Amino acid sequence: MSRFANRREAFWQGIRDALGAPVLVLFAGMVGFGAMGRSHGFDAWMTGLTSLLMFALPGQVVMLEMFISGSSLLAIGFAVTLTSTRFVTMVVTLFPQLHRRDRNPLLYLWVHMLAMTAWAVSMREFPRMRPQHRLNYFLGLALPCWLISPMGTVLGYFVAGWVPAAVTLSLVFINPLFFLLTFTDVKPWAHRIAIGLGCVLGPAFYVLDADSSLLLTGLVAGSLAYWIDRRWLRPRPVEVQA
Repeated sequence: MSRFANRREAFWQGIRDALGAPVLVLFAGMVGFGAMGRSHGFDAWMTGLTSLLMFALPGQVVMLEMFISGSSLLAIGFAVTLTSTRFVTMVVTLFPQLHRRDRNPLLYLWVHMLAMTAWAVSMREFPRMRPQHRLNYFLGLALPCWLISPMGTVLGYFVAGWVPAAVTLSLVFINPLFFLLTFTDVKPWAHRIAIGLGCVLGPAFYVLDADSSLLLTGLVAGSLAYWIDRRWLRPRPVEVQA
């Protein structure tokens, strides 16, 4: 359980874990977003700042597409907020695992660095370390991912014309794929069942109604996975007879 000797060691281990697949995946996704911004006529400053200030690739894509379609600022804000509701579940599952003394108002600052990659890796690694080391590990993991994102976005913006558009835009999907593969390594079977059901139900819901398919897939697959886990997989409490 004592994986680290102190908080500093946990922080640097988080950085080492980030400087691999997490950073590369986020960098590739942001390169794709930068190319998308240029192809839609946005300037480099606005495209890069969205990665620095928003740091939520799905929300960034939605904002960009709605700007192009001429939607009102109110509609854009509502749509981006809706795409970011996933952060609610990410926060309530990750941050309660921190040490009690780390659950303070500074979390409002640290939460900005929360992304799917950092969340998935932290969920996998937190059980292997003491609670007092978890925040420092998360910061070491999330900080490089956040800082590399605007760099990848600006790079993608300026290299958009060098490679085929299909190649650069496809990089946007690397981030969700990495999240999917990382999350399958998390121990609870409910998570793996939800992913499997999502892969099966997603295409079916898309055929029925493309606009609501993602929401319906998450709701139905997640609910079914939770029910299967509660009904058959979790050990039942042993009844003690007096």
